[in-house]
Amino acid sequence: MLTYTMDVEERSRWLRSTPSSFEESLPFWCSEVGAFYARKHFTTARSNKNSYIIFYTFGGQGVVRQGGQEITLGKGDALLMDCRSPQSYGTAPDHGHWYHLWTHIDGPGVAALGTQLGLPQLSPVNVLPSHVQPHFDVLFERLEHESIQNATLIGLAVHSLLAEMIAASLAGAAAATDTDPVKLVCQHIEAHFAEDLRLEDLADVAAVSPSYLIRLFKKQMGTTPHDYLLRFRVTRAKELLAETTLTSAAIARLVGFNSESNFSYRFSRMVGQSPRAYRLAAPELVLEQK
Repeated sequence: MLTYTMDVEERSRWLRSTPSSFEESLPFWCSEVGAFYARKHFTTARSNKNSYIIFYTFGGQGVVRQGGQEITLGKGDALLMDCRSPQSYGTAPDHGHWYHLWTHIDGPGVAALGTQLGLPQLSPVNVLPSHVQPHFDVLFERLEHESIQNATLIGLAVHSLLAEMIAASLAGAAAATDTDPVKLVCQHIEAHFAEDLRLEDLADVAAVSPSYLIRLFKKQMGTTPHDYLLRFRVTRAKELLAETTLTSAAIARLVGFNSESNFSYRFSRMVGQSPRAYRLAAPELVLEQK
């Protein structure tokens, strides 16, 4: 039994696939993936579904209920849930939206790692967007095109998502006092990206020297703190260009650029099109009944 209110914005995405026997023989596989820009009336309730689901919230709040449990998912929260028993979820009543990524997954590897994430209890963990988005990108890119290569890459992406969640879970209460310099700096950047952040300021947050911070960043992230900051600002600018009618000058200020011209230059180099062109490119509407 399934009931729902599909109150989502037009830019929401939903892709489906029917896994082959080869895919179902793998430790990890995926049958659906979506990015829902859910509004306040979005709800889903079902008696069961023969899969697991991962939620990842990147804006607003959602509420998930199952087996007498009720948990709230805020920004950065990831959750694995076994859908084989009754569940419901939707936008939190006191919030106007719940922007979230989700994917239905299964396989013996999911069942094994699920115990590490507390199943059947609902145990959300907070994970950095940079540790989640690349794996969802693989699912969106590969799910609709059947091949052994794509099935393998999808399985790796699902495994990686779960691994990131387990790493966050193992950190537990120690996460608040985590002294990993790169993680501390990423968190600081994501919380203060609109401010005038210098390398020296970021090094102070991590309690290391600027040169050492750069070396750590390149080793763990494959980039520099400055590039990470720029990409985070540009990503936030993409959201504002798509979601608001603010001028480029206003958006430039909101995301931390010192001028509209600098913002336009950086955005164009990193995205491959100007802010205006990006705004004019209407997202494809892909809405189906879940």
